[in-house]
Amino acid sequence: MKKKGKPYEFDLNGHEFIELNQLLKVVGLVNSGGEANTFIANGEVRVNDEIETRKRNKIKAGFKVEFGGEILLIK
Repeated sequence: MKKKGKPYEFDLNGHEFIELNQLLKVVGLVNSGGEANTFIANGEVRVNDEIETRKRNKIKAGFKVEFGGEILLIK
């Protein structure tokens, strides 16, 4: 996925949502769900331009997630 500076589109492929911690893991921004949970709890992840600390926040189409210099656009 590594495209620093360019938004990356993540397709839900017909699913209603993906949990935030799983999204970070699936796209390869973290090595594990536990690592994702730590970054989220520390306030290092933004969802729709707001700091998000809920690890299981339901990320839906149209959301924007920012972490580690990467931007994910959910479709």
